[in-house]
Amino acid sequence: MFAIVAFALALAARLWLDARLPPGFPYLTFFPAVILTTFFVGLAPGIAVGIASFFAAWYFFIAPAGSFELNGPAIVALAFFVAIVTVDVLLIHWMHVALDRLKREQMVSHRHAEERDVLFKEMQHRVSNNLAVVSALLNAQKRGLPEGEAATALAQAATRVNLVARMQRDLYDPAHQTLDFAAYLKALGPDILEAMDARHVTYHADVAAIDVSSDMAVPLGLIATELISNSIEHAFADKRQGRIDVELSEVDAASGSYLLRVSDDGPGWPEAFKPDKSRNLGMRIVVSLAQQIGGQFSYHNDGGAVSSLAFRIDGRKA
Repeated sequence: MFAIVAFALALAARLWLDARLPPGFPYLTFFPAVILTTFFVGLAPGIAVGIASFFAAWYFFIAPAGSFELNGPAIVALAFFVAIVTVDVLLIHWMHVALDRLKREQMVSHRHAEERDVLFKEMQHRVSNNLAVVSALLNAQKRGLPEGEAATALAQAATRVNLVARMQRDLYDPAHQTLDFAAYLKALGPDILEAMDARHVTYHADVAAIDVSSDMAVPLGLIATELISNSIEHAFADKRQGRIDVELSEVDAASGSYLLRVSDDGPGWPEAFKPDKSRNLGMRIVVSLAQQIGGQFSYHNDGGAVSSLAFRIDGRKA
């Protein structure tokens, strides 16, 4: 139908223009009809319009008009029309073939991307489940030990492994490559208090909204975990009531600088304490991770132990 309408309009337009045009131009309106038909409805309708246009132009507009007589000028004109139409039709057809091939390749690529994402998520799910199992085994082993240094070490190890398992689930998703770190910090404290059976300690978080990349989230989460765990272990070792405050504040929006502050109301840091030389594995981890993300770790006493980490969310040196 499209081909019939296109040919009819081309013929009508050429008949209307016949008295208004100088001699020649027999195919003036037929070329667009052939090109548009091939482009919109395909090769076969385009060829059909081309053939119909060939005979219509020959009969009506090539001298002598009103006949199919062949002479030198007519042969040249017809050959010219056939050559131009053939090139146009083939070019448009090859363009369609290339576009169809591209669409098929895009569909295959999309299907492969979906399969990759499914496999990726399944792998990360299994990794996080395995880590959770390791954490559970460490906790089970801890319950079989009397209170002491060994039990504490196992509890801390279980907490660290469980933290990495949680972040594995939260972060390593192709659709979610950032973490709402403020919400994470608010939930982190109660989880650690429960894991370390520290119901005598209260936790308060005053944190600014911040999204961090997966590369930054894991070390920041581990640093916060170690600082909170350290306060529970040393500031409230005698099971006395106490409080831990975690603050996350924006220092400079232009540079993306933030300050993480963990404080407690315990006895404070001992004199001549050096975290990088401490026997406490957790504090050595904090120093190492702070250097890894370009952060600056500092500590002092102010009504208890205060730990601060200045960092930039782009990972550059603070």
